[in-house]
Amino acid sequence: MRIEMAADHRGFGLKARLAAWLAARGVAVRDWGCASEAACDYPDFAYAAARAVATTPQSRGIVICSNGVGVTMVANKVPGVRAALCHTPAMATQARRHNDANVLALGADDAPFEEQCAIVQAWLETEFEGGRHARRVAKIMAGECRAPAVVEEGGRRE
Repeated sequence: MRIEMAADHRGFGLKARLAAWLAARGVAVRDWGCASEAACDYPDFAYAAARAVATTPQSRGIVICSNGVGVTMVANKVPGVRAALCHTPAMATQARRHNDANVLALGADDAPFEEQCAIVQAWLETEFEGGRHARRVAKIMAGECRAPAVVEEGGRRE
């Protein structure tokens, strides 16, 4: 497995530390930027990592910004990506087990490094459970191809 990793300037430090932590554990990391703490736009880098996940079998991604919300939104715009913003190891486990999350979003300002490592470890070590969850994930993925539903007055859908 390879990890496609990206961050903006606020996530740069955490990205660098996590990349080293992963490499020490034998996990290959491809860095999609950014390259410093100079102000930059997170969509540029989150899109690159998410596209790499969507087009590279057996890869997963980690995207980071200050609170993780922006990079989650960006990654989930890429067809084939199921990005989950996780604040605890339990959330990361559930995101993999039930949602087959292939991108983990982190908020660099949300937790100490050791806790971020625990979140990443839980996410990496957890397998997708399949079963009834596979049906639900298929419905999530099918939604990528649908136009938004028109809602009539009164809440009925056309």
